[in-house]
Amino acid sequence: MRILRTLFLALLSLMLSAAAFSQPLPLAKHPEDVGISSERVARIHKQLQTDVDNSRVPGTVMLVVRNGKIAVYDAVGFQDRKAQKPMQKDSIFRIASMSKPITSVAIMMLSEEGKVDIGAPVAQYLPEFKDVKVGVEKAALKRPMTVQDLLRHTSGLTYGVFGNSAVDQLYRAAPIFTAPSLADMVKTIAGLPLAHQPGEAWEYSVSADVLGRIVEVASGKSFDAFIAERITGPLKMPDTSFFITAAQVQRFAKPDVPNPLLNGDPTVKPAILSGGGGLLSTAGDYARFCQMMLNGGELDGVRLLSPTTVALMTSDQLPATTERHTPVAMGLNAFGPTPEMGTSFGLGFAVRVDAGRNPVPGSVGDFSWSGVTGTFFWVDPKEKLVAVMMVQTPQGINVPNYRQARTMVYQALTN
Repeated sequence: MRILRTLFLALLSLMLSAAAFSQPLPLAKHPEDVGISSERVARIHKQLQTDVDNSRVPGTVMLVVRNGKIAVYDAVGFQDRKAQKPMQKDSIFRIASMSKPITSVAIMMLSEEGKVDIGAPVAQYLPEFKDVKVGVEKAALKRPMTVQDLLRHTSGLTYGVFGNSAVDQLYRAAPIFTAPSLADMVKTIAGLPLAHQPGEAWEYSVSADVLGRIVEVASGKSFDAFIAERITGPLKMPDTSFFITAAQVQRFAKPDVPNPLLNGDPTVKPAILSGGGGLLSTAGDYARFCQMMLNGGELDGVRLLSPTTVALMTSDQLPATTERHTPVAMGLNAFGPTPEMGTSFGLGFAVRVDAGRNPVPGSVGDFSWSGVTGTFFWVDPKEKLVAVMMVQTPQGINVPNYRQARTMVYQALTN
């Protein structure tokens, strides 16, 4: 009997430790324990279910953390509507541009180690940018493009798909996203003219992909290896990577209509390790990343950044003279870095700088970003709040979804 009891206790201990490891963050016993209304949380679930029933989205995972504890962790609808497979809390999503904040953290970690100077010209790390020109007229640079410009999207680079300028057309014609490697992608980008003089416009762009290449050059590691060894591994984010395994594919979330921008085989390692949009993740994994930022760069005894670096990243980095009314900034509406919305941009994150002007609730100092696949997160230091929404939707409904998510989460707060 003693042997059986010992075996039982050992098995129970193993099960509990496994459960603890798989839990992204500690659970609040009741939402009320962290100032959130259970009754109002039910409104969030009801709205998410309505969106599924109306075929607005296939399904959603919503995770809300307050005071370091999970108060809302809801999986609604379908991971794959066609197969009638229910959404799971640990479903894996293409997070698209929510890759950018992780890339920005990688750069800032190297900055803290003295390996990257964010005030230095990009050409110091990538010589191919030494002779870059501006516009099809090939005007000379007024000043060099810096690493800081890449982090805040004032580099002068573009994506080529959101506008129709002469430079946009050159981007669309170039083999940027079909390059055989990240290094080749960046060389192609460097061979094209800039859309703007560095610093003069907030233009959403391939800047984060260039940052990923700087990580490789400065660290001596492939970009995926750096992310795995220095960020997702230490933070215990096992489902965050550039591709997934055969076992993980059973948790892969699919949109009702394929997104032409992101439709490759998720089990195949991509040729381009895109710091701008290549990662896959879960709500639980990404919440750990967000909580690390909310904690000032540390989680569970693992420190990636100093609090001063996090403060720098989440401060207003856009000069007053920077033009912000570019197509993506305007299309993002409440979430674009425009003065009319009381928002700006830091080093990898949109940052709220005014309590008013914006149609959605939030706090001065909250920071956020999203993905073209519908994913969205924000961190509100004043409220000690992290919210992550994972969904795969058509691009056209993203902004209304983001507004709805923020409204529904804040209406549930009671203090």
